[in-house]
Amino acid sequence: MSSIGLDVAVGRVLDGRYRVRTPIAEGGMATVYLARDERLGRDVAVKIMRTDLARDPTFVSRFQREARLAAGLSHPNVVAVHDFGGDEGDMFLVMEYVEGVTLRDRLADGAMTARQALAVIDPVLQALDAAHAAGLVHRDVKPENVLLREDGVVKVADFGLARAVTSTTTTGAAGVLLGTVSYLSPEQVEHGAADARSDVYAAGLILYEMLTGQKAFQGDSPIHVAYQHVHGVVPVASDRVATVGPGLDRLVALATARQPGERPATAGELLGQVRATRSGLTAAELDAAPSFRSGASTVTLQTTDPAPSAPTTVAPDARARPARSAGTATAVLPAAERTTTEPTTTVPTAADRTAAEPAPDQAPPRRRRRWPWVLLTLALLGGGGGGWYWYDGFGPGSVRIVPTVTALSRVDAEVALARVELHADPVAAYDETVPKDAVISADPGSGSEVRKHTGVRVVVSLGPERYAVPTLVGAARAEVDARLAERHLTLGKTDEAFDESVPAGVVLTQDPAADSPQKPGTAVNVVVSKGRQPIPVADVRGKGADEATKILTDAGLKVAQAGAVNSDTVPEGAILTQEPAGGTLFRGDPVTLTVSKGPVLVAVPATVGKQRDVATAALTAAGFKVAYANVLGGYFGTVRASNPAAGTLARKGSTVTLTIV
Repeated sequence: MSSIGLDVAVGRVLDGRYRVRTPIAEGGMATVYLARDERLGRDVAVKIMRTDLARDPTFVSRFQREARLAAGLSHPNVVAVHDFGGDEGDMFLVMEYVEGVTLRDRLADGAMTARQALAVIDPVLQALDAAHAAGLVHRDVKPENVLLREDGVVKVADFGLARAVTSTTTTGAAGVLLGTVSYLSPEQVEHGAADARSDVYAAGLILYEMLTGQKAFQGDSPIHVAYQHVHGVVPVASDRVATVGPGLDRLVALATARQPGERPATAGELLGQVRATRSGLTAAELDAAPSFRSGASTVTLQTTDPAPSAPTTVAPDARARPARSAGTATAVLPAAERTTTEPTTTVPTAADRTAAEPAPDQAPPRRRRRWPWVLLTLALLGGGGGGWYWYDGFGPGSVRIVPTVTALSRVDAEVALARVELHADPVAAYDETVPKDAVISADPGSGSEVRKHTGVRVVVSLGPERYAVPTLVGAARAEVDARLAERHLTLGKTDEAFDESVPAGVVLTQDPAADSPQKPGTAVNVVVSKGRQPIPVADVRGKGADEATKILTDAGLKVAQAGAVNSDTVPEGAILTQEPAGGTLFRGDPVTLTVSKGPVLVAVPATVGKQRDVATAALTAAGFKVAYANVLGGYFGTVRASNPAAGTLARKGSTVTLTIV
């Protein structure tokens, strides 16, 4: 049942997107609701899981993995998985909303014609074949998971969820559990193992149910039904419905063979057999209304297999039956159908009758004196008393049936074995799917006959094999391989990077992070320091001081000023010198810059009115060169003007021109 009460779930908006409207269906592990995807504006079906499942870390991990795989499965006969997630502690699955009924609802109306049954099983097998081709096994094929859309399209739902839901689901109601057990293959019951052939087995049981209107195996308890899967044989459909032809009987027998190796390997192979069988049927055979056999008394057969809690019964119709993988072809009827008033009898086999009747040409045996046999019988009885004690239910040599302990906790498995006077010999093993402390397998397996007080080897799960990633950051690269090997991990990609504080050869980062649990063999990637990064020193001489400073600081270097110096060649404010002028430095190292103040400037002396020689001497003393511009031949030798004028600052060494009159 869903973890959310109906009055609470309706109206909720899951993950801020899916508004729950109304409940559609309720099952043992979840409740399905009609919801509205407010982002895309469409109706969807939302399956909200039970609270106890959502709290199980193993289930959550499997649920996410299997939902992701199912979401990648695209086929017209598969109910599409749109999204999955969690909301306030509840796990949910968002699926395509299919308007219609389940095959279970349709079977409530009774058996189908051959045409109707084959028309349903064909798309079911197409959907399963697509899943098998993608490496996905359904594991829970049953009429409840087959949806019949209003337009006739058949859809298969719940791919992958059977793998996500572990033994937790067995805590559901008996009716829910019985509904699933009715379609489990023998290998799922005995070993918990499932592959494509397990889905084929379930599909064969569905075909039988569509043809006959009842389940192949029925019983008062899930254990009784499971027992029949392992030790019984699927009944012959024509024993119940006279209109079922031998071709369909052979088809059901092929799909439901007890040994997996005798079934079609995939749903696609069974689909080919279905279509071949259908092509061999006439229109009358395909459309014949189911005609049920009646009036046959029910008798009990003795078998060599241990009997279940209710007797295995057969109708005494002696019609030929298709070949079976093993055992006697028997039609198992539910207790509700055992309504015959005739006494239950034991039917001897042909071998029994042959042994009991003398051959026609054999004379009756002569009467012999009986007293020697009486003595022998007494002797055997006397000596057999000890044997009776040894091998009966009380003696040490008596036989015990190994109970099913797979998926139980170690303690519960030991208790279950002790109840039948066996003891557990536990061994530990890692397992990716079986929770820690649960039993993975037992040897001898369940159903095996062993002597009283025999030890049963019970393999107990240590959970997934995981190792904490060691701390590699700060370690020398030479130590990394050894540290990883100690944790059964490997070195993955190794990159290098400069680092201003970590010496070369030391690990800077790692992925996955330290202490995170990883599978054995997981590759751990590291980045190793190359030490400080060398920075090329740019030549900024001749550039403006601001521009030069920006170039160097952007490169990660510091700028130191050595002052300003006059220069006749470098303009004022430009870099005159730098130290160093090239090569490489490390981040933060200084570069010393000298800024030009430009040339030395001197005030031009006053020379107007002075004689040429006096003015020339004054200018020369000030550091200027002198040129003359004579007017009227410069007859008087008197300075009338100077260029630049007196008092003007001019570069030392520049020329001052005197006008001489």
